[in-house]
Amino acid sequence: MKTIRTVEELMARYGEPGEASLVKVTSFLTPAYRRMIEASPFVALATVGPEGLDCSPRGDLGGAVRIEDERHLALPDWRGNNRIDSLRNIVRDPRVALMFLIPGSNSVVRVNGKAVVSVDEALIDSFEMEGKHPRSVVVVTIGEVYFQCARAVMRADLWNFDRFVDPKSLPTPGEMLQAAKADFDKDAYDREWPARAARTMW
Repeated sequence: MKTIRTVEELMARYGEPGEASLVKVTSFLTPAYRRMIEASPFVALATVGPEGLDCSPRGDLGGAVRIEDERHLALPDWRGNNRIDSLRNIVRDPRVALMFLIPGSNSVVRVNGKAVVSVDEALIDSFEMEGKHPRSVVVVTIGEVYFQCARAVMRADLWNFDRFVDPKSLPTPGEMLQAAKADFDKDAYDREWPARAARTMW
């Protein structure tokens, strides 16, 4: 397999980026970027650590993150699987990348920066939801923010309801778990999961 091994080879193949690709990058939230992030209920959080990379889906009612100011975002860490892969990475390597999706919009917003895991009680209390609180809050200092070319979302036809996949045609969580561990009780897991998810959403 022929591969590219240097940046120079890449540049020779792809050429220079257009003006819009460069001027769209800012080191703070412009009013337009603020509006986009405020509209996003879902963000993918990418981190890096000694064991490798992690990319974690995060979502929340009323917005995936809260904008603290033009340079800082706060992301509550709600209940999950307790692997804390992203948090383990952040406390050892603060570099993070976020990709925000907005249902119905072909534009994607990306943020690169550095993060800390905050356990400040006032900050945690400010994210109360149905009487519950996150165990920590990831606070991101923005290094750069920009919107992504819409072609990927357009090619995927992501928001076309007619192309939505029927969930019944996909493996259930229990089936995926059993595929990884043969004696796992997939039927019990799938049967109990909806009630457990509703009970532990926050």
